[in-house]
Amino acid sequence: MSEQKNMPEQKNISGQKKTPMLVAKDLRKMFDVSAPWLNRLLEGKGKSLVRAVDGVSFSINPGETFSLVGESGCGKSTVARLIVGLYEPNDGSINFEGVEFATAADRARHPEIQGRMQMIFQDPYASLNPRWRVGDIIAEPIRFRGLLSGKAAIDKRVGELLSQVGLSPVDARKYPHEFSGGQRQRISIARALAGEPEFLVCDEPTSALDVSVQAQILNLMKDLQRKLGLTYLFISHNLAVVYHVSDKVGVMYLGRLVEWADTQTLFTRPLHPYTRMLLDAIPDLDMTGRARTPVAGEVPSPLNPPPGCSFHPRCPLANERCKREVPKSLTVEGGAVACHAVEEGRLPPWKAQAAA
Repeated sequence: MSEQKNMPEQKNISGQKKTPMLVAKDLRKMFDVSAPWLNRLLEGKGKSLVRAVDGVSFSINPGETFSLVGESGCGKSTVARLIVGLYEPNDGSINFEGVEFATAADRARHPEIQGRMQMIFQDPYASLNPRWRVGDIIAEPIRFRGLLSGKAAIDKRVGELLSQVGLSPVDARKYPHEFSGGQRQRISIARALAGEPEFLVCDEPTSALDVSVQAQILNLMKDLQRKLGLTYLFISHNLAVVYHVSDKVGVMYLGRLVEWADTQTLFTRPLHPYTRMLLDAIPDLDMTGRARTPVAGEVPSPLNPPPGCSFHPRCPLANERCKREVPKSLTVEGGAVACHAVEEGRLPPWKAQAAA
């Protein structure tokens, strides 16, 4: 789906058109998961390719949080790695403030832009070098980018960053194993901020943490965004978290973006059947008795995705057209959606439910 072509014009409070900080258009990424060549030759099989990301488009305005949600394996984290350059797309473009930035060659030509991006990873136990002291971990981006020189100046800045994320400057002398999961994620955030970025890609930064700690980290990230003017691409499968941190939300399914909208619109007037089913999974604390439609079945294999709309084997509204034709993106109020049922007006009414 190609939402960027159909996105409504983004405007600020004064009515002026906003210029997006980042625009991703028709991103595609395939992974070769084939057996060794000799095995394929003997068995008479061809290559096996996984379409992890299949034509994803979105834009993010300065100071906003754009979240991607969906079930495990839908391609959210692959999109995150494409944006920061850990993967290179097979097709599509990434534009950062007017500069094409998709390939490794593009990024090599613009190191100053690459330095304005940082990533916070999902697992704080795996993303920190256990052999380095915390001070060295945080100081590495400062040294690499040449932001400061001299041990005293760098140590002072490391202490400031640790204080900024709720830790003590004396923690710089410790090793990662001396901290809890929540404290390690604070160190990861401090490391990301050390490079003085403007754009942060957050790949499920709270999913490996206890629920009580998740709230602390999310509050910290919102405070930092407000104080430093940061822009976030936030990856999560937790809709309650997404509701509280996001300005816009995109819903992914099997490598495609099936719906996106501003947060309030998506949670009160969801259109795509998959979005509705995800929202139905949020606990109904008010006990309204509203009928729910659970997400039935299993996610199809990305090695052999179904023809037409990839959601049709699990969709209660699917018809013959859904089984043979890939839906195109439709511009709707507040966002876009790719669904034949929406286009044909076959959606039943849906009563909005408050987010947990």
